[in-house]
Amino acid sequence: MEELGPFRVNSDGKTLFRNDYAWNSVANVIFLESPAGVGFSYSNTTLDYSKNGDKRTAEDSYTFLVNWLERFPQYKTRDFFITGESYAGHYVPQLAHTILSKNNNTNQTVINLKGIAIGNAWIDDNTGIMGGYDYFWTHALNSDETNAGIHQYCNFVTGNYSSKCYDYLNQADEEAGNLDFYNIYAPLCKSSGPKSGPSASVHDFDPCSNNYVSAYLNLAEVQASLHAKATKWEACRHFAWTESPTTILPTIIELISSGISVCIYSGDIDSVVPVTSSRYSINTLKLPVTTAWHPWYFDNEVGGYVVRYKGVTFATIRGAGHEVPSYQPERALTMISSFLTGKLPPS
Repeated sequence: MEELGPFRVNSDGKTLFRNDYAWNSVANVIFLESPAGVGFSYSNTTLDYSKNGDKRTAEDSYTFLVNWLERFPQYKTRDFFITGESYAGHYVPQLAHTILSKNNNTNQTVINLKGIAIGNAWIDDNTGIMGGYDYFWTHALNSDETNAGIHQYCNFVTGNYSSKCYDYLNQADEEAGNLDFYNIYAPLCKSSGPKSGPSASVHDFDPCSNNYVSAYLNLAEVQASLHAKATKWEACRHFAWTESPTTILPTIIELISSGISVCIYSGDIDSVVPVTSSRYSINTLKLPVTTAWHPWYFDNEVGGYVVRYKGVTFATIRGAGHEVPSYQPERALTMISSFLTGKLPPS
């Protein structure tokens, strides 16, 4: 409701306005709340909430998809793509891997998986951390001295971080100050709840949007209309996490070898999982370049940059933060539309 969905919430927290660049204009979209306990999803066994982890999330998501396709069999033969952002750099490749392995079981529903697209995606701990702090320095968010200390005392190859390393990492965080790290150029939200005012626009993302969405999804009539279990809806739930690999790169290599299309995309003004982290992670794969780095365009302006490797397309979205469709809805739709048709964004 803040990104790629068909509607966004007005500042009154009670009414909606249409997103003309929603991704369901080019594909049928299922939004899956996982693991159980996120959003309106829940388990009848509260003990489940203490067992969440990457592997269980993939298995539960797969079970959901199989049951969904059994209930709506007209979609069984459709091309299927999985997308996600941030920690979905774990969720999406792992679910894709689970689907491919389960498809080998002839007694099971076959899911016609064609590709995955992950945005500002956390896929490898060491390159992710190094890329984050290099982004800080290259975008004038910390000092030369702090950057030098990080590279002197932090071993990003082995993941061996000394106490001196952590001192410099903490120093870098402090030097950056009070920013929206998900979009380093965005204003901060100055209000704590809904407000009256004119209808909003998808062209001007409101930094307080999460307040409006929270108010809307906690309206009793909205929960009833969604057939949701009456609950206190929260944007973030905090769970114990039992299992999280330090890298997903081996899984991505397996997907490439299976012929699945892989797109990694990156809003270029995000410092949480920045473009540098994505580039460092991809570079560790040492894939040959098949289409050289070049700008792509939307409405006669540079929409971002793209390079195609053997098995992976890497695209940036210019002027987008961590949640790419929030800040650049037109460019995001252009990017995903191209990927779904097997093409690079228009050059």
